[in-house]
This record gives sequence, structure tokens and C-alpha cells, in this order.
Amino acid sequence: MASSYQHPTSAGPRPPVPGPGSIRILGIDPGSQRTGVGIIDVDAAGRTTHAFHTALVLLGADDFPQRLKILLNGLAEIIRTWQPQEVAIEKVFMARNPDSALKLGQARGAAICAVVMRDLPVHEYAAKEVKLAVVGRGGAEKQQIQHMVGIMLGLQGKLQADAADALAIALTHAHVRATANRLGVNVRQAWSRK
Repeated sequence: MASSYQHPTSAGPRPPVPGPGSIRILGIDPGSQRTGVGIIDVDAAGRTTHAFHTALVLLGADDFPQRLKILLNGLAEIIRTWQPQEVAIEKVFMARNPDSALKLGQARGAAICAVVMRDLPVHEYAAKEVKLAVVGRGGAEKQQIQHMVGIMLGLQGKLQADAADALAIALTHAHVRATANRLGVNVRQAWSRK
């Protein structure tokens, strides 16, 4: 069973290529039922532009391994179509339900595999880091993230929650990248004092 992703050749024109000096970032919010995907372009001055977002719906599969297959194939198609240069993904948090945590970890692993098989660098951010970067509070609610992502990227209407989270992860990486460039350090050093 296919995901809800529509290839641009069947849904409209080919996606625009980022301009010179720009970078395209793919943000992934992994999930075992829906995986959020958000793509932004960042120009040399650090300005961000929305490129694409969707949620890969995995629930139509016959079993969990088939969900992982839909996730792998959906991300592979998005990567092939949109040609991101860097990827940011949310780190796993501890869920109350061990079965849910295990499935989330497997979905996250599948997403990382889809990315590294295409030799793309992966940057990981905890949910609190993303909330802090986008909203300014590590304990922000989902609605606040959706609202701020819409404002930051100039999007109209309410964003689907998983797609908004994926865009927030991409925006977090863009901010950390810009800070790292200003400081002349690598991305992890710009975010952490570890």
C-alpha cells in the first residue's frame, strides 16, 4: 500500500532547485503511524524558505514491517525528488508504553537508513531542543510549534502536526548551522557545551 505522498510530476511542476549558496534541509519527525517530513531552503544569509511538507501515513499497511517499507520507500522518493543536502531528525524520547517506544525507535532507524543509504549527513535534535529553538521554551505545546513554524515560514492555514514538527526540526538545524558558521565551529559545538 502506498503512502499519501504525491510525486511532483503527477501533482504539478518539478520542485525548484535552491539558489546558489543555498542549502536544502530535510527535517524528519519519525513515527510508527505517521512520519512528518518538512523541507526548507536556507540561503547564504540564513533566511529560510518553505519548500515542501507532508506526513507519510503508514497505517494502511498489513503489518508493522510493511509500515517500515512504506516509510523507506516514501522517504527515498522524497529524497530523490527534492534532493536535500542535509537531514535533521528528532531523537527518540522515552514513551510510557514500551511497545510504542520500540516501534518509534524502529521507525526512526528506518528513516535514518533511508537517509544514510544516500550518503546524506544526519543531525539529531531532542524534542526539547526543537521547542526551545522554535518557540523559545523547551516545554512548548504542539499548537505553539505549529503556529510559530507557520509564522517563520510564512505559511497560511493550520499545519498538520507531524509535518509542522518536521519543519520545526529543519528550522532548528538551520538556526544551529547559522550559529556554527558565525562561530567557525561544527554544528554540534554550536548547540552543545558537551
